[in-house]
Amino acid sequence: MSQGFLLMEDFFDKATSDIPGLDPAHDRAMTFLVRQMLDAVAPSNFLATNPEALTRTLETHGTNFQHAVAAFLHDMETRAIGSPSGANEAVGAEVACTPGKVVFRNHLMELIQYAPTTDAVHPEPVLIVPAWIMKYYILDLSPGNSLVRYLTGQGFTVFMISWRNPGAEDAALGMADYLAQGPRSALDYISQATGAEKIHSAGYCLGGTLLSIAAAGMAREGDTRLASMTLFAAQTDFSEPGELSLFINESQVSFLEDVMEAQGYLDSTQMMSAFQMLRSNDLLWSRMIRNYLLGEDDPPMNDLMAWNADSTRMPARMHSEYLRHMFLSNDLAAGRYQVDGHVVSLRDIRLPVFCVGTETDHIAPWKSVFKIHNLGHADVTFALTNGGHNAGVLSEPGHKRRHFHILETRDQDKALSPEDWLEAAAQKNGSWWPAWAKWLSDRSGP
Repeated sequence: MSQGFLLMEDFFDKATSDIPGLDPAHDRAMTFLVRQMLDAVAPSNFLATNPEALTRTLETHGTNFQHAVAAFLHDMETRAIGSPSGANEAVGAEVACTPGKVVFRNHLMELIQYAPTTDAVHPEPVLIVPAWIMKYYILDLSPGNSLVRYLTGQGFTVFMISWRNPGAEDAALGMADYLAQGPRSALDYISQATGAEKIHSAGYCLGGTLLSIAAAGMAREGDTRLASMTLFAAQTDFSEPGELSLFINESQVSFLEDVMEAQGYLDSTQMMSAFQMLRSNDLLWSRMIRNYLLGEDDPPMNDLMAWNADSTRMPARMHSEYLRHMFLSNDLAAGRYQVDGHVVSLRDIRLPVFCVGTETDHIAPWKSVFKIHNLGHADVTFALTNGGHNAGVLSEPGHKRRHFHILETRDQDKALSPEDWLEAAAQKNGSWWPAWAKWLSDRSGP
């Protein structure tokens, strides 16, 4: 039965892929739908065809079902079907505990400055812009895997934006507000407070997209304060955004706009369901098998799971503008996106760029992130690391089984396809963090 099911999955995957004459979007949607249906009827999901569950039932004399009923009722009460449950780790004590303080605040964000850990620092501070779909401390989890702590240890002054978790009263906030009250306000404060002439910038996921817009706007205005730009798993060209495009079309966006108009924001649970569907076998069915058939408790929350459960909302106007301008129209890559009434172009960016893609990213596929090479006149150092959207970025030195490819492509070099780049790039074992720290140091003062 196991082999027969796997063969059936393979058959339907081929039967619904690359159909001549079918629109590619419809092709992907049908392949995805069939995969979801098959995942739901996998033999492992049912007691009679799950040998492990049958064995557990005999061993426990059926008490696994007693546990399953209790787990199901708890999940129904907390609306946590398919989601891990457990107490979050204490923010500021167990996670997000690198010493620092809030030095600036406006309606949309607080700016954190982290305490130095070296006797001397580079004159160029580093500003990190996280995505507002996530809490800032993804880059400052436990002391052992904190990118912030690592940077301060390398002699950098680090600033981080912590975004507001918006409510219904923030429904009218748009992309322009996030740009003005986010990276622009942060850069103004850092320049004034530190006296730094140049500032390194880094953006993660959606924060990287916003940082690219800010950098393009600054280039158009002749603002030269940025020393470099780093993008972590951040897309600037949304022509091939991966499986998320299955949920983003005119019909879906219009439906979301109706939902957001009623409540003023998109709730985190509504977004989480889409991400679970992309990896339903790993994130949904495996947990239900463990809880409802085997009678096991969820494993204790680790730092990444606790952070993932601490999710945020999205203002209605901002989310609508982001989906329409980026995913549906691809305005930024096409040179149509406007800032302050003027079109900005990524081709105006002449900064050195460091870009990180992750091999198994289902949110920002690395070949989509790679498109930054074709959008500007910058020298791009691209690093491709193993892992996914979060685990690939949290790749601290000493982490087991880590490797990455890295290659610098100068503006005057011939263009490379992702496949050609992968063949030409050097593969290195270990974390990409030291390579990035050296890249920053080489572009910093003593």
